[in-house]
Amino acid sequence: MTAMKRASRTGSAVSVFALLMAGVAAAGIAAPADAAPGVGQTTPPVWGSCERFVSDAYLPKAQCTTLPVPIDDANPSGAQANLALIRIPARGDRIGVLLMNPGGPGASAVDTVVSFADTLADTAITEHFDLVGFDPRGVGHSTPELRCRTDAERDAWRREPMVDYSPAGVAAIESISKAFAQKCADRLGKQFLAGVGTASAARDMDAVRAALGEEKINYLGFSYGTELGTAYLERFPERVRTMVLDGAIDPTRDPLQSLVEQMAGFQVAFNDYAADCATSPACPLGTDPAQFVTRYRQLVDPLVTRPAATSDPRGLSYADALTGTVNALYTPVYWKYLTSGLLGLQRGDGADDLLLLADDYEGRDDDGRYGSGQDAFNAIRCVDSPTPANPAAWAEVDRQIRQRAPFLSYGQYTGFAPRDLCAFWPVPPTSSPHEASPAPAGSVVVVSTTHDPATPYQAGVDLARQLKAPLITYDATQHTAVFDGDSCVDDAVTRYLVDRTVPGNLFC
Repeated sequence: MTAMKRASRTGSAVSVFALLMAGVAAAGIAAPADAAPGVGQTTPPVWGSCERFVSDAYLPKAQCTTLPVPIDDANPSGAQANLALIRIPARGDRIGVLLMNPGGPGASAVDTVVSFADTLADTAITEHFDLVGFDPRGVGHSTPELRCRTDAERDAWRREPMVDYSPAGVAAIESISKAFAQKCADRLGKQFLAGVGTASAARDMDAVRAALGEEKINYLGFSYGTELGTAYLERFPERVRTMVLDGAIDPTRDPLQSLVEQMAGFQVAFNDYAADCATSPACPLGTDPAQFVTRYRQLVDPLVTRPAATSDPRGLSYADALTGTVNALYTPVYWKYLTSGLLGLQRGDGADDLLLLADDYEGRDDDGRYGSGQDAFNAIRCVDSPTPANPAAWAEVDRQIRQRAPFLSYGQYTGFAPRDLCAFWPVPPTSSPHEASPAPAGSVVVVSTTHDPATPYQAGVDLARQLKAPLITYDATQHTAVFDGDSCVDDAVTRYLVDRTVPGNLFC
């Protein structure tokens, strides 16, 4: 397998441990009582080269800058974070700006705009809109970078199987989480960590709007980007012309609900993959649907004690096998690589493709360097919702996941389970779950995919109901749908963004 790279908009990116113990950051955002409307910098930014983010030769018309925002919102003149900002001007009759966020949390909107410059070339979108992306605090190209762990520490984390759910094993897993939380506090400071949540990002997005000199924005958010979009819409409804939320997160769900539902979504995607694989007699999971999970566990469980051989001397750990599998379930484009990796495990002669899938998901390059996306993911989700500290609650979640996502479940239920990393986070949450407020008519459209593993379909149904927005349903097994090649979805979204033609509830 070569040149594997999942588009950044397909996040919710999570490490396998965060996936099993946290899922997406799915809590809603409650606006602080003192959140003042209209907060934002009004001085126009000075645009310049994008060479520090992307080759100018690749996107010669792109313009880039940084926008300072106070790390402590209560102290505007204090220390600043610098948000990376990119703009690709409209080619023709300009309507306004289209801000984009790819999700994660922790994925770079700057990189996403770069990738969409190709996808949307010669379309009505790039004719009428400036494509704009800003990386939230600590994310992507913004500074300071939200990085808690060294490359060596990231490699060590991935070697830990974290499957011993005896009392002693749970204590050992929790000690790893506590050490991670402390590293974040030591390396970044509690003040910075306290300000990286979606509540701050929504205010920062309005600062970007003001700096751009726009009265209203258009917005396209994927996955976690729907949470950011919902938060912005609730705070600044009068500043939204159009908004598309694809791969929606239901703001009423607490972290435990979201985790169980997301794991169930990945089980559905696994079943779809296995059924497709079974059309070939060489499928490593066999052809009997009743045996798919059993066959998978037989291949990956031995890795807990002995990594599989790969051409890379690291080998394939148990955690990486699950991470690689989860990565492949985001899109059928990757199913063939999952099959080849599992076949390598079956033969015992190498599982390179599973390791490559895991590296892609974790953001590790060929030189062993990691991006900061995983650390940003954890830091943001940990302040976006209260996390239960009661061990019994996590044991109950483990029981439910074993029932609803058996392909991800090692061993037997013990009645014990480790608490999530966020239970030990050094700063308190800044948001809490709540029902989203109804949006002004015509200001938002929700898109949800029937077998989306990371943001299950029902979450989109529920968010559309809360916002009183139309719902576009895409019938497929993948994470997010807009501008991914389906003409039914893409045409409806384009008409809405360009002409404000609001679709009714639509099934594609």
